[in-house]
Amino acid sequence: MKNTDPQPASPLILAIETATMCGSVALMSGNRCLAEYSVDTATTHSRRLIRQVDRVRQETGVEWRQIDGIAISLGPGSFTGLRIGLSTAKGLAMAAERPLLGVSTLDGLARQLMGPPDNRICALLDARKKEVYAAFYRCDNQGIPRKNGADLVLKPEKLAGLISQPTVLVGDGGLAYRDLFRETLGDSAIFAPTRTFFPRASTIGLLASEMFSANHFVDPAEAVPIYVRPSEAELTIAGKY
Repeated sequence: MKNTDPQPASPLILAIETATMCGSVALMSGNRCLAEYSVDTATTHSRRLIRQVDRVRQETGVEWRQIDGIAISLGPGSFTGLRIGLSTAKGLAMAAERPLLGVSTLDGLARQLMGPPDNRICALLDARKKEVYAAFYRCDNQGIPRKNGADLVLKPEKLAGLISQPTVLVGDGGLAYRDLFRETLGDSAIFAPTRTFFPRASTIGLLASEMFSANHFVDPAEAVPIYVRPSEAELTIAGKY
């Protein structure tokens, strides 16, 4: 349950993650996960997302008035999943009159790993079309991954060409192209545990809690997904198909 103190030390964040088929919803109080519900299924997120939100609230006994903010994983990832997740988060934020916090999906994926200072991490998701979404991170003195560069979308072969030192690969992009990375990178490719290969709402909520403390909110009317590459619809309109 949320601390009833009028100025709680940790905000209570409802976090939503729909960037991949493994969608999840979590309630986070600072770095403490009160509840998390995940489902890996071909069923679209729109059919179950609100039920997941209701379930984590009911299981924890948390009421809407106790929630301080709504966090959403902005992408990159599945275009459809991102649109469903963001539209739901926007609706909840406006209906409950709570601030909206947008978190990079790759940042959330990397944050699932902690490592020694200067440890290198590459978060990568399968982008289909024989490409991956990826971003590089380096652990700071506290072992927290910090982004080192922009989000990318590229062929896995080209990504391998950017790696010259031992690097931990985390995400389903590493799983999809495991053989290629092993053959190309040898011992420089270190694969994270399989349980970390999908982004989680709890980690999105953790990062959102830090944003909340810094008053780093997004306007629901202006928030858009991080696609990295144009959608097929945009390419069609541009005459590229």
